[in-house]
Amino acid sequence: MASYNKVLLMGNLTKDPELRYTPSGMAVVNLRLAVNRKYRSKDQELKEEVCFITAVVWNKQAETCNQYLHKGSGVFIEGRLQSRTWEDNAGAKRSVIEVRAERVQFMGAPGGAQARAPMASAGQQQPEGMPEEPSSESTWLAESEDEIQ
Repeated sequence: MASYNKVLLMGNLTKDPELRYTPSGMAVVNLRLAVNRKYRSKDQELKEEVCFITAVVWNKQAETCNQYLHKGSGVFIEGRLQSRTWEDNAGAKRSVIEVRAERVQFMGAPGGAQARAPMASAGQQQPEGMPEEPSSESTWLAESEDEIQ
């Protein structure tokens, strides 16, 4: 049976990034973001639905996100769903499904000022369906799957 696990999200951070380090010294940051969906109800009333999602970013990409992103920043995240299970301090079993970010693109900040490197230098292409921007206006922060663990 074939399987495919790919997630594409565009939204705004609801909190500042939460950078921490594993005991082995690997950087990891949680990005909490809100993704909005606008639609019309049966009576043609415009409604908006918000989904709150946690994306986990690792290694150098995590440190870069922590340095440049803040509450309200717009991001485009490409990754995959990942589930974790653990036991809390009270002994209860807990679980969560998160997005394991493989690429994070900074979408811009209010006022237009943002420090970003050209997308071409990262060797990445613009995601399908995204508006074309000059290469000096966007960047992909990527890490290889080998660096995950």
